[in-house]
Amino acid sequence: MNFIFKSIDHYQLASPKNTEDQSRKFFTEILMFREVKKPLSLSSNGGLWFESGSIKIHVGTEDNFIPARKAHPALEVENLNEFKQHLLTKHISFTEDGRLPSANRIYLSDAFGNRIEILVWK
Repeated sequence: MNFIFKSIDHYQLASPKNTEDQSRKFFTEILMFREVKKPLSLSSNGGLWFESGSIKIHVGTEDNFIPARKAHPALEVENLNEFKQHLLTKHISFTEDGRLPSANRIYLSDAFGNRIEILVWK
């Protein structure tokens, strides 16, 4: 074998067509990612790109959108309790899950019902 996967470059989520404003609000105001410009050659496809540190999430649009309720990105965070307080102030619901040994984690949904996991390792 002459190849090795080094890292995940980005994670793509889907959204309904023409919902870029809702994506922008969720990812910049709730998750505190920054929006980055898509290459001009891809901008006509719709959707938006976001980054936080080395984490990249691309939100593409689909005609027959169905939210990902099982498949999901898992984002490691520092200070999960502070993040939960942030979600509460923004009136964003989340579910706590203690089933993963050595981790505290929560699940929330983006503006379109896509599942997102947030965790901190103990």
